[in-house]
Amino acid sequence: MRKLILVLIIGVITLSSKAQEYLPTEADLNQFLNSKLYVVLEYNPIAEYNFKIQEAVKKAWNITEYEFITLDQFEEMYNDPNKSFLMMTQVVFQNDKTKVRYNFLSIFIGKEGLDGFEELPDIAAIPLAYTEVDEEFWAYKMESLVRFMQTHIQNMKNNPGMVKKNIFQYYNENTKDIKQKTLYLVKDEVAQNINTEAKIKKIYPYKVKFVTREEIEEAITNRDENVAYLHKVGPQGTRLRARCYKIIIGAKDANFYYFNYHWVEKGKNFDGFLDKDFKQLTKKK
Repeated sequence: MRKLILVLIIGVITLSSKAQEYLPTEADLNQFLNSKLYVVLEYNPIAEYNFKIQEAVKKAWNITEYEFITLDQFEEMYNDPNKSFLMMTQVVFQNDKTKVRYNFLSIFIGKEGLDGFEELPDIAAIPLAYTEVDEEFWAYKMESLVRFMQTHIQNMKNNPGMVKKNIFQYYNENTKDIKQKTLYLVKDEVAQNINTEAKIKKIYPYKVKFVTREEIEEAITNRDENVAYLHKVGPQGTRLRARCYKIIIGAKDANFYYFNYHWVEKGKNFDGFLDKDFKQLTKKK
């Protein structure tokens, strides 16, 4: 399956997936909000991503008009500044010696005179998974991630100052306390030394519930204001050394409540939520 590949020069994930650490300007945001969004589907017609992204956009997207297109159509359109694009891209961090490729959900605005799509200005992006990881581990969260990106764009428009700082820091500083919500976790995404509710409560004495991925999707669909869930981006056994990113997202508001990452190596550190993550949540005011 062909995908579009971006090469980054930054060392950690940010909400900008552009090679030059591009930050959207007020003009970019205005251009986007006055454009029509083209949602680019993958070549494989039965890809789970195609079903989930169409479902998510139909349910959640309301700030611009939209239309679903193919990758071939995108390659004919990307020079048009009246168009914007929501698509899955492959991201490689240039200075990362592991040369890992991630799937990102990205939004770009069209621009005239470009030699290739790699130069498109990006408005927002969020990591989905390592490219080798099966869709079943991340596609079910698509509606929530689309809602986050939409809200994020509106936040940037209303609060221009947030564009100048680390976006994750902004959300860590400006979200409500997660302790008021029930934290939904999938058991295989929590370290074995702390993968029971009883063990967790010794460190994090707040509401936690182990659930299935289907139950998380149900909470997202129902926009359950009492639930936050873990969005884990890890290697799932596909690599001996890799980063594990951990993001906690509200099921209703799609806001970020926590972001962190650690290195996973053979015999060292679990690919998922750790006891130190619960300790950080406990400290969060």
